[in-house]
Order: sequence, then C-alpha cells, then structure tokens
Amino acid sequence: MSRFWSARVHGLTPYVPGEQPRRPGLVKLNTNECPYGPSPRVLDAIRAATDDGLRLYPDPASTGLRQALARHHRLDPAQVFVGNGSDEVLAHAFQGLLQQPEPLLFPDITYSFYPVYCGLYGVAYEQVPLDGTLAVRVADYRRPCGAVILANPNAPTGVALPLRDIEALLDDHSLQPVLIDEAYVDFGARSAIGLIARHPNLLVVHTLSKSRALAGLRVGAAFGHPDLIEALTRVKDSFNSYPLDRLAQAGATAAIEDEGWFEHTRGLIVASRDRLEAGLCRLGLEVLPSAANFVFARHPDRAGSALQAALREASVLVRHFARPRIADYLRITVGTDAECDALLDALAGILRRNA
Repeated sequence: MSRFWSARVHGLTPYVPGEQPRRPGLVKLNTNECPYGPSPRVLDAIRAATDDGLRLYPDPASTGLRQALARHHRLDPAQVFVGNGSDEVLAHAFQGLLQQPEPLLFPDITYSFYPVYCGLYGVAYEQVPLDGTLAVRVADYRRPCGAVILANPNAPTGVALPLRDIEALLDDHSLQPVLIDEAYVDFGARSAIGLIARHPNLLVVHTLSKSRALAGLRVGAAFGHPDLIEALTRVKDSFNSYPLDRLAQAGATAAIEDEGWFEHTRGLIVASRDRLEAGLCRLGLEVLPSAANFVFARHPDRAGSALQAALREASVLVRHFARPRIADYLRITVGTDAECDALLDALAGILRRNA
C-alpha cells in the first residue's frame, strides 16, 4: 500500500494467473495452453517479418489480420476487431460496451477476470448462480440488467450451452449488449458468430492462444456489428493505437490461414480429452462434460487442494480454485497423451497411498 495510490487502485483485487514454473521437468497442465506447437507457416511468417521493417510502427488497424479473420468467418472486416490477447479485447468491451447504468450479469462461477474488470472500470454487476450441475441456465438471466457476458464453453467448468440457448438469451436482451466469450469454442461447442447478422447487440470474443497455439504471441479478436466494433476501436485508440506488433500480426494471419494444421491439432486434443476423461473416471473421479481443452473433475473423498498439492509434489501442475461450490474440483488441461498418462499415473499413486 502507498499513499500515492489512487482510490481505485486501493480497492482492486487483481486477477491471479496460473503458475508459470521455472523448474524443469514439470508436467504443465494448469494454464490451458496447447500441447502442440503452432503451424510451421506461423514460424515462417514471423521469420519473414523479422527484418529492417521492425524499425517502423506496425499497422495500427491490423488490416491484413482482420481481413484474414473476416474471410475465415465470412464477415466483413468492419465486423472484426483485434487486440493484444482476448483479455485486452475483453477489457475494451467492459469499458466500451458493458459499462451501463444497470448491472452487468454473469455466472457466479466463470472466468475470474470478469469481476476484476468490473472493479477496474467501476462496472456494477450481479452474479447469477449456476444450477446444481454447474451449468448456465438461460432462464435465470430473464431479469432487468445493463448487459450480459457469458463464457461458452464456461470456464473453469468446460460446460457449453447449445446455440439455441444463446439465441434465446439474445432475444431476451435485444436492447442490451450481450458478449459471448468463446475462448474454448473450437474444442466442442458451436460458435455464435453466425448469429451476428440477426443480432446487432451480440459481440463474440475469440483468442488465438488455445486452438491456434499462440499463447506466447498474445492475439485476440472480437466479432460483431460495425457499431460495436467502432466502440472497441475508439477505446483502443484512446489507450494504445499499436496493440499488435508486426510479428504478432504476421504470425496470427498465418495461423488463421493454415486450416489443415488447426484441424489436425484440434482433433488430437479432442481425442486426448476423451481418453483423459475415461482415465479419470476409472480412478473414481467425477468429471463434468467438457467442450473445452481442459476437464473439470473432483474425487468424492479427497479435497481438491490436497490433490493439487500432492500432484505438484509428483511434478504435475493442475489448477485449483479455492472458491465456494468448486473447492474440491481440479481444472486439468488436456496435454499430449504422454502428459495425460503422467497425470493419471501420479493420481493413481496418490489415491493408493491415501486409501
């Protein structure tokens, strides 16, 4: 604490990211990174962009990347916004769209950056409890509000809503902004991007960190009606006109254009997820139905915090959230089959020793 801090800073409770270890030899299944490298075309594009042009500022509008994303999703470039990771895109949306006179609605168990942004930007909010199966119930959102944000699939549960429920939510709140955060949509859910033409209040946010294996490059995107995109652009240009450098723009464009690599690695992850879920169930864990690149699981007789600590002792990192209703769950990233086997072997040993 310092007397030089502003009142807003004194009141902030910052987001806590997953552990990024420096110790070698750990099986890292705690931050939902892709277990496979990016497309070779991405690395070629970054190398090609590493030239004398780095002395110049990058394109502030990221024109080529926005055009590639528009082609991929069958949109107009005016319907596409890009930023320095989806967290920055979300931050601009909170400031430019979700800061309304009435409270913002989002689940009580969801991406923990949402209440952080509310604190940072002074956004009033109400948390809507998930149902008894830890799923979003759209009927619970039929109440007055200023805006709605939902992660689909939800994080950290991995549970996805069907597209018909998303459209029902949009119909219920046709006069309010509705943001659907699709960070994990490529692993088993249906994207709401196809609803944009019928719903000018819809903003869909994506990241290239997960299914495109570019967590280290920091690229996110938003899709929506041009009026919504203009709001994000106005916030961006009032904060940082150059959020994506030349290398990020080149690499991200190549990642979007290499559909074959995307489909191949995504297929590997989905197959490994199914295999991991089966292995956890054989060990007696309860696993929520996941449409993401992670699973959310608990053992009926073991505390989640104790299992996480024991796994870390066995050199396996998983994520634990010490929060009501989910304190006994572990969020486990889907790694390679070898990494998933290492987790299952370590977990089996822990359960045998503590039987």
